[in-house]
Amino acid sequence: MYTLYKINSDELNESFIAAIKAQFPHQAIEIAISEVAQVEQDETAYLLRSPENKARLLAAITNVENNQLIDVDINKL
Repeated sequence: MYTLYKINSDELNESFIAAIKAQFPHQAIEIAISEVAQVEQDETAYLLRSPENKARLLAAITNVENNQLIDVDINKL
């Protein structure tokens, strides 16, 4: 399992550690820390930079705007 947390170091506390311990009980884990640039890339721009992903997301937005929602069986994914 891979989980990425983005958090300000000022927000690190015992609750954060407890949440990690609850998510990975009785397991060996590895924690890597790196700085994140202050001006993070806009998530929307990131998602839209791939032409295939952009087309899919824009089509989904159009479907929602036209009340064309799709039922998905999660067991088939």
